[in-house]
Amino acid sequence: MPVFKTPFNGYAVKFSPFYESRIAVATAQNFGILGNGRLHVLDFSTPAVTEIAAFDTADGVYDAAWSESHDSLLVAAVADGSVKLYDLALPPPQNPIRSLHEHSREVHGVDYNTIRRDSFVTASWDDSLKLWTLDRPTSVRTFKEHAYCVYAAAWNPRHADVFASASGDCTVRIWDVREPNSTMILPAHEYEVLSCDWNKYDDCVLATCSVDKSVKVWDVRSFRVPITVLNGHGYAVRKVRFSPHMRNLMVSCSYDMTVCMWDFGVEDALVARYDHHTEFAVGVDMSVLVEGLMASTGWDEMVYVWQHGTDPRAP
Repeated sequence: MPVFKTPFNGYAVKFSPFYESRIAVATAQNFGILGNGRLHVLDFSTPAVTEIAAFDTADGVYDAAWSESHDSLLVAAVADGSVKLYDLALPPPQNPIRSLHEHSREVHGVDYNTIRRDSFVTASWDDSLKLWTLDRPTSVRTFKEHAYCVYAAAWNPRHADVFASASGDCTVRIWDVREPNSTMILPAHEYEVLSCDWNKYDDCVLATCSVDKSVKVWDVRSFRVPITVLNGHGYAVRKVRFSPHMRNLMVSCSYDMTVCMWDFGVEDALVARYDHHTEFAVGVDMSVLVEGLMASTGWDEMVYVWQHGTDPRAP
């Protein structure tokens, strides 16, 4: 299966919602502490992975998101506090087409609205989130209720105005952009919450993962107790993603260097454990267009794309 080595440490990987064999990879030099960054766009339609584009930044790139309305547009979350927009249809000197610099600290997460398709939300270490639209040079709104770094945000797949945010203050907040304040606070974990994602088949089901090594699944209609707690990772769980194709399936990646697939609807929830990374596994995604197709990246500078049930390292 396709494998690609990046010059820097991998931080995030995202499948294109338009092209089956295209992914974006966010990377940062020196483990994101100090140094440059690069956003890669890769095509894996042939056994040899082709780099369609690479955009260099003065600071690390922590996350990326594809536009849901333009197949060539990408948004990057950058460590200097900026949010950069790139257009693959334009030559490199004309990119980025926009650099939005309102966050005062590292931008760690970005998520594109899959329903409205003209807006995205960013999560930053300045404890805030910001809502942006493509047609405005400044943010639409800033959300400031978290007491510590906000690591990730995720739009609800059914409600265009609702998103969730995961923070180092150990909570997940639910927001409705039509409301002045967050509408719900989940005391999700006793340690930092690093990622969250909504279930694509049930708009009330949310997954969270944490430094406490666990993945939890919640029903926001009765969020005092999680639906289930998934234990199996040996260190902090960095990202969690629900399958776009099966209700009960989800994947997670961890500082224990593994990617795990779970079926949260059964007692023995761990479906598969992939140990192909040799450093922290910090980025994972599942393809919307091809069922069972997965991708991961990590601090070993490797990007893997594979079909569930196969060996990511197999040629």
